[in-house]
Amino acid sequence: MGYRNPQELVVGLAQLPLAIEANLPEGVPKLSQLLIDASTKGPALPDFPMEIPDLPAVPEMPGLPAPPGADLRRTLITGVEVRPTPSPEPSIPRKPLGKEIMS
Repeated sequence: MGYRNPQELVVGLAQLPLAIEANLPEGVPKLSQLLIDASTKGPALPDFPMEIPDLPAVPEMPGLPAPPGADLRRTLITGVEVRPTPSPEPSIPRKPLGKEIMS
């Protein structure tokens, strides 16, 4: 069964982002939901002049790798003294505002 309506096609296209989002952590913005909402809330569109063939099946997505450094020890640097750096003096001396500027 193919697609005759643009809205049905957009909902079908949302299946790939939906499969990717299933592996993402909570709180990540959902592109698939945006596509589905945009296709259902928009105005009615006329059908395509011909039927568009079915989209290929969504491939199975591999799981996400562990976050970097999840199983590594954290090394700390010790024995470092932090001192403030003095700010350099301006190289161009500033002239005070005088009568030549005010006139």
